[in-house]
Amino acid sequence: MDFDLSDEQEQLKSEVRRFAENEVRPVAGEYDEAEEYPWEVIDEAAEMGLLGAQIPFEYGGGGYDTLDLCLVIEELFAADPGIGLCLTSTAFGSEAIMEFGTEEQKEEYLPPIAEGEAIMGAAISEPDTGSDVSSVSTRAEKDGDEWVINGNKMWITNGSVGDFYVVLCKTDPEAEGRYNGFSQIIVEADRDGFDREKITGKLGIRASDTAELIFDDVRVPAENLVGTRGMGFLQQMQFFDETRTGVAAQAVGIAKGAAERALDYAGDREQFGRPIGDFQAIQHKLADMYTRTEAARQLTYKSAWSVDNKEEQLTTLASMAKEYASRVAVDVANEAVQIHGGSGYVNDFDVERFYRDAKITQIYEGTTEIQKNIIARELQGKGY
Repeated sequence: MDFDLSDEQEQLKSEVRRFAENEVRPVAGEYDEAEEYPWEVIDEAAEMGLLGAQIPFEYGGGGYDTLDLCLVIEELFAADPGIGLCLTSTAFGSEAIMEFGTEEQKEEYLPPIAEGEAIMGAAISEPDTGSDVSSVSTRAEKDGDEWVINGNKMWITNGSVGDFYVVLCKTDPEAEGRYNGFSQIIVEADRDGFDREKITGKLGIRASDTAELIFDDVRVPAENLVGTRGMGFLQQMQFFDETRTGVAAQAVGIAKGAAERALDYAGDREQFGRPIGDFQAIQHKLADMYTRTEAARQLTYKSAWSVDNKEEQLTTLASMAKEYASRVAVDVANEAVQIHGGSGYVNDFDVERFYRDAKITQIYEGTTEIQKNIIARELQGKGY
């Protein structure tokens, strides 16, 4: 077993870390407080080639594999989770097009994302449907050579800034089986009948854009169907193996950023005539924070490897990585605030923001409880 990263991967981490420290960290608090999308940072990241990093070379992307992408995510989230999510989600949903789309769809939609000229999203959750993906009610009916879409989607990342979305719809309501009859359809934001409303007042990741999407007789061409009609749910489940590994990397980055700030503070802050890092209580906290972060990192890397190699345990590992790493992120951020004391309770220090941001990793892309269900189901060989 070789746990070393390649020279290219080490260089990638170094370059992203430098960008994050110079361009992301100094403005993070400003965008968080304003709940504003960081367009200027997005433009800078596009110039560096960080947007659409997972898109293949032939469509203008970086061609990164899942592990490479996890390295990028970790470093950006260690600088700031909110802006980190903005930078790593401009291609959110592109996996469906890359894996199941036609060549025409790939050529039309992927290059603009890779070049920083377009932003996309994946529209899955609905106001009454979160964890239960198989109960989505947004309908798409075939009318000649068009799909007519009606319904609402909720909590959609890039919802009010996106240029197009891959939307999970019910296309065949009479299909037998709970998981059949769903399809993924590309919907451009300039279609008649499409509307969106930005969601504000979030606990964390406030720089990231989140919105409700509204579809009122939205018509799109039949060729906007992604993959095979009726197979959208199963396509989404494959998509989740990749994105849950990405969320695990987000959580590792949050834990890393919070732990590093706590270590620095423990060396600077003095009580009773010496740095608080000299006290065993603080030392034990730091030791536990770093140990658990490293354990989460290794599990996440193993999950990324399993996705890239189509290893048979990839679904189990993705859920394990997300569940464990997100729990570590919340716990480490909590301890970082505790080490900062009263100073950690105000936004003068980053750990207050990390504490708020960490929680979302236990919610989106499937809650902690759903991950445990999946792990148990996979262990018992029951599948979906």
